[in-house]
Amino acid sequence: MTTYEAAGVDIEAGERAVALMKDKVARSRRPEVVDDASGFAGLFDASALLRYRRPLLASATDGVGTKVMIAQRYGKHDTIGIDLVAMVLDDLVVCGAEPLFMTDYIACGKVVPERIAEIVGGVAEGCRLAGAALVGGETAEHPGAMGPDEYDLAGAGTGVVEAAELLGPARVTAGDVVLGLASSGLHSNGYSLVRHVVREAGLSLDTVLPELGRPLGEELLEPTRIYSLDCLELARAVDVHAYAHITGGGVESNLSRSLPDHLDALLDRSSWTPPAVFGTLAGHGTIAQADMDRTFNLGVGMAAVVAQESADEAVRVLAARGLTAWVLGEIVPGEGRARYR
Repeated sequence: MTTYEAAGVDIEAGERAVALMKDKVARSRRPEVVDDASGFAGLFDASALLRYRRPLLASATDGVGTKVMIAQRYGKHDTIGIDLVAMVLDDLVVCGAEPLFMTDYIACGKVVPERIAEIVGGVAEGCRLAGAALVGGETAEHPGAMGPDEYDLAGAGTGVVEAAELLGPARVTAGDVVLGLASSGLHSNGYSLVRHVVREAGLSLDTVLPELGRPLGEELLEPTRIYSLDCLELARAVDVHAYAHITGGGVESNLSRSLPDHLDALLDRSSWTPPAVFGTLAGHGTIAQADMDRTFNLGVGMAAVVAQESADEAVRVLAARGLTAWVLGEIVPGEGRARYR
């Protein structure tokens, strides 16, 4: 007799995975979360928005790209969910929105309950770090379409910002200062190039490179920094005009999106030293500087555009929160693009 299990789908394994992840998800709970007894939907008490004069809901969705392939090869699955949260919720905070809640979706070739629980545990931890609630998700088993050890994940998040406090290009003025907020490493972009370099250079993920001081696999899986609470606190403390989440495309491309069409961000490349992993990849892959610029964050995970008189205080506020920031450049008349001197 043919069964669903014979076709490769293990319903009981999925149920075990849900049971294993419950405690981890609970750690991300916010007071506004309302339990849905059926479990089919995540509920959030919208009366919390009544404190806003004109609340704007912000939404974003993303995945973590081929970084998941490094996690699968290295056998480490507990931080890839943090990467997912960073990619989604740090996009929300760019406009000044407070992240409220998030949902996730995991597709896999075979449900291994412990592995799924590790992945979702990372998502829940990321939500906790961002101040958001993980209100729901879905795990789908795709035998035949994906190998037993393969998986991919995506997520969607919702936030809220007061209309009068919306950040963005319209607030940016000539003379503003651009701050660089340090990344934790590669974050979650450029991994197709990373994997190409690792493969062509014959590097092992277990190799401890002197300049990194730990196995290459651990370096490549360093979780993406989550800036949400830092950016929200900075906007409360000083005059912030805009943010830019530095993801695929690098600093110039992403910062340009946060500029009006009559101003440029003039950046000083000598103002910081990129983490060692970027030099490692450039050296082993013989990657030109222009390609490094277009592919990686190079140590700048988020950029903030602040009023000139707020720059020093902004650096102090972030330092007090354990986040390194520095003056990366300035806003000058131009054509709406970020560029290096």
